[in-house]
Amino acid sequence: MIPSKFKFNNIKLSKKLLILYIFSVFLPIILTNVIFYQVTTENIRNQKMKDLSLTLEQITNDFLDVVDHAGGISSGLYTDANLYDFFEEDYVRIIDYIEAYDSYIREFNRYSPIYYSIQSINFYTDNPSVIYAGGIHPIIEPEWYDEVTSTSHPIVTRTKFSNTFSVIRELDYYPNQRKYQKIIKIDLNPNTIKEIFESVTFQGNVYLVNEKDYIEYTADKNVDWRAGTTAFDSLKLSSDTIIFDENHFKGHYLNGWKVVGTITEQEILNEVYQSGRFIIVLASLNFFIPTLIIILISRSLHVRILRIVKHMKKVKRQDFETIKQGEKDKDEIGELTSEFNRMTRTINQLINDVYVANIQKKDLEIKEKQAQLSALQSQINPHFLFNALETIRMRSIIKEEVETAKIIQNMAKIFRNSLTWGKDWVTVREEMKLIICFLEIQQYRFGDKLEYHIDIEDQVYNYKIPNMAFLPFVENASIHGVEPIKGIGRINLQIQLIDDSIVYTLTDNGMGMTEETLHRLMESLKNEEEMGTSVGVKNVYYRLKMYYGQDFEFTIKSSPGEGTTVKISLPCKNVGQHHSE
Repeated sequence: MIPSKFKFNNIKLSKKLLILYIFSVFLPIILTNVIFYQVTTENIRNQKMKDLSLTLEQITNDFLDVVDHAGGISSGLYTDANLYDFFEEDYVRIIDYIEAYDSYIREFNRYSPIYYSIQSINFYTDNPSVIYAGGIHPIIEPEWYDEVTSTSHPIVTRTKFSNTFSVIRELDYYPNQRKYQKIIKIDLNPNTIKEIFESVTFQGNVYLVNEKDYIEYTADKNVDWRAGTTAFDSLKLSSDTIIFDENHFKGHYLNGWKVVGTITEQEILNEVYQSGRFIIVLASLNFFIPTLIIILISRSLHVRILRIVKHMKKVKRQDFETIKQGEKDKDEIGELTSEFNRMTRTINQLINDVYVANIQKKDLEIKEKQAQLSALQSQINPHFLFNALETIRMRSIIKEEVETAKIIQNMAKIFRNSLTWGKDWVTVREEMKLIICFLEIQQYRFGDKLEYHIDIEDQVYNYKIPNMAFLPFVENASIHGVEPIKGIGRINLQIQLIDDSIVYTLTDNGMGMTEETLHRLMESLKNEEEMGTSVGVKNVYYRLKMYYGQDFEFTIKSSPGEGTTVKISLPCKNVGQHHSE
């Protein structure tokens, strides 16, 4: 088992957050960016090498296409019998030569407009009868003469100290027409060659190297290649230079020639270095922003937890000071702070108010006894009255005064309930029997002047309520509300079951109360004044408060001339439920 001192829970929160930061933010960011940089560098380098190889291959193919165009023209002229006739003829008169020239030679100039890569077509001959002009030249053994006469296929050569490439071929196809020597020389357009080898898509240098390893053309300004004496191997290249020399001309009259490309590692990875700066900036943002956020969160957690611990130590010393800062915060520590303050206030209140609570409880009990006493004092010897009423009821029955007997019986029920005042709880059904008795007595007194309507949900009847919790309000509605008015008085009584509460609503259209009178009544209830006036209302209110504490609702609304509405909401207590009260 790991010793307790090594348990993770024994590490302070600040160090835990530091560990979380190192292993969840710092190291992952560093490793991720290093790996990303290495992979990106390798991928870009490989892709760049592939792109450069494709570009160099395209340059090779473009140059080969230009040479092949010229070679194709030379092959077509190589078998042209008319051309051979023109150069084999001995011209006596100049006019004969001019007519033959116009017929055979002048039309060859059409190749220059058709092929942009062809600059000009020239012929060389040793026929003394021709005029050396208009593209026809004498053979004076130029620099390429020995090479072209010693081979049967076209040769490609470049005029020294210039950038003009030529495709040269001896015209010796017909054995019977060799009286005079004939050579065709097709010059390539220098601009076309320049466009091919100075491609902007290849960032390094491109060299056209002949079979002797001499540089025939390059866009490298540091190389003097026009003399044709600069060997590629003599170039001084940097140690990080990469050479692309796989583009050889094979199986062709350019056999041995090749296109070579050079580029430094720095140029290849230039984009990588630019990406590297972006990666550094991105990594910095990924590093500093989470760091700042974690520092702020860490400080928020650490400072507030230390504040709670500090106040807990104060509570230990019986200093019940609440935390003023952070109580309204909505996170878990804010809720902890709020609950700590609530607990502190509760403990302080329990310690300081326990005696006051006991005194208040005793006071409520005294008020209950006073209410019972007041109710008893409001009765005139209930035993005597009950016996007298029972005698009168019996005489009324003998005289067949049924209505009078029923009213007297209702009054007797009310007085009988007064004799059983010690019964604290009754069912709604029992309470309603007394209310109906009272309303029937009042209707007997006032006749058609009083109308009442009762609406009670069936499921309410078996719930228990404090004894005579509703009757005093029916009495007030009848005597103080309806009785003084001239018209028909109406009393509506409704009892409902709403959200596990018994809701009692009593409405009358009596005289009502002024706002001042109603306010004075409610203030007297709130301040728990002595009985004085409104004994019935205060009696009920004080008993409800004693039984339910703050778990009941009691409201009165009244307007002069419009009537009064009393609403009482009590928690449900079923008839079979045990009551500790």
